[in-house]
Amino acid sequence: MKIVLIADTHGTHHEIKIPDGDMIIHAGDITDFGTKEEVIDFLDWFEKLNHPYKLFIGGNHDIYLDENPVDLLELIPSNVTYLNNSGITINGFKIWGSPTTPDFTDWAFGKHRKEMELHWKYLPKAIDILITHTPPLGILDVSSRHVSLGCEYLLKKVQLLKPKFHIFGHIHASYGLLKSEATTFVNAASIHSQLEPINAPIVIHI
Repeated sequence: MKIVLIADTHGTHHEIKIPDGDMIIHAGDITDFGTKEEVIDFLDWFEKLNHPYKLFIGGNHDIYLDENPVDLLELIPSNVTYLNNSGITINGFKIWGSPTTPDFTDWAFGKHRKEMELHWKYLPKAIDILITHTPPLGILDVSSRHVSLGCEYLLKKVQLLKPKFHIFGHIHASYGLLKSEATTFVNAASIHSQLEPINAPIVIHI
């Protein structure tokens, strides 16, 4: 199965050349200002993509997703899957998505860092593809100010669960792919800054 990965489009989705594939995953920050209008625009674009499976999670910018979970259900097209601390099985592969991000408590889906250990405690024991907005600590998580901003508790959980793939974004400056013995990590952040070219979607196979 060919999977196309993007994240942190911040409203620039129309500018991205999306490769064909069996699935597309967006790892959060579909909007820039978190408005309902931005969400509708993204969903209208997302549902028209040719990929048979289309999945996305929220990010710290996606305020409407966080504050309007009930209304949001009416907006999501039938061919799009929204994961909010929830999972789905596709073609036998177990996929789980969470938007929760440490430290960004005044933004969407934010928790204090000390609360993150309890949050990750409830991840399922069997996950093939883990989608989070935040990276794990020390893995593709270095900001433009050269600070490692990933979640230490998520790192411990990923090391325990050993998913085949861990997809995330959030830290734009660390776009890329890193393979360990058990897991392939992907920071799929589409934009680095408003002044630089958009990063190409990353394609994986499972």
